[in-house]
This record gives sequence, C-alpha cells and structure tokens, in this order.
Amino acid sequence: MKPINEMKLSFESRSCNESFARSSVAAFVAVLDPNVEELSDIKTAVSEAVTNCIVHGYKEKIGTVYINAKIFEGACVKISIKDKGCGIADIKKAMEPLYTSCETGERAGLGFSIMESFMDKIHVRSKPGKGTCVTLEKRIVSKGK
Repeated sequence: MKPINEMKLSFESRSCNESFARSSVAAFVAVLDPNVEELSDIKTAVSEAVTNCIVHGYKEKIGTVYINAKIFEGACVKISIKDKGCGIADIKKAMEPLYTSCETGERAGLGFSIMESFMDKIHVRSKPGKGTCVTLEKRIVSKGK
C-alpha cells in the first residue's frame, strides 16, 4: 500500500536529540488529529526506540539515527527508527521484559515492552555489526475525540 504522506529525518545519536525526534514525529502525526492518549503513546514509543539507538546501538560513539514516518489510508501510521550501530545478536532475547545489554546496570530493560504496549504492532530487524530497525505501527481511531 502506498503512503498518503511521508517524512524522513536524521540526526546525531545524542541524548539531547531524543525529545527532538519525539516532537517531530508528533507534529507529523498531528494531521490525523489524534487524542492526547494516542499522541502520548506514539511519542513514548518513539522515545524508547530512539533511546535504544543512542544507548545500545551506538553505545559510546556518535552515529546517525534515521526516522521514516508514513501515513496510510485509514489513519494508519508506520514509523521506522533505524541505526547503523552494533546490531542485536538475539532479537527474541532482547525483547524479553527486564533484559538489557547495558553492562552498567543503569537500564531497566523495558524499552521493547513499552513500545509493544503503546503501539498496535512492532517489528524489529537487526544484524550484528550492521544496525537495527524498529518499525512501529498505530492506527489512529479517535479522530480527535
């Protein structure tokens, strides 16, 4: 299915850019007139995915985070957040609640669980040494109500 609108965004993997990404996607999706809860769900899921790129994908170095957001007929939104970082060796394991690859113990390991709970669908593709792409999908059902 062909999107009716699309935006692409890239930025450095700095934690200060996480709010920029969240706000940019929210502004793009606003045309669908989501309610506060739907918009908050999308912003939270995008924040988690971008944070994963910064903290886990690139770890101690600066890379580029890529976002591609598309709107389809029926108020369906697909948002892909991608890095070209270290990748994930075991996606199934990484998606388990409380699992984290962070060795400092500063991370709760709930990023994928949060994304899954706030979005209708989540798909993760990754190759070690090549990077990771998380695609989030949500249908806006409120139409501003």
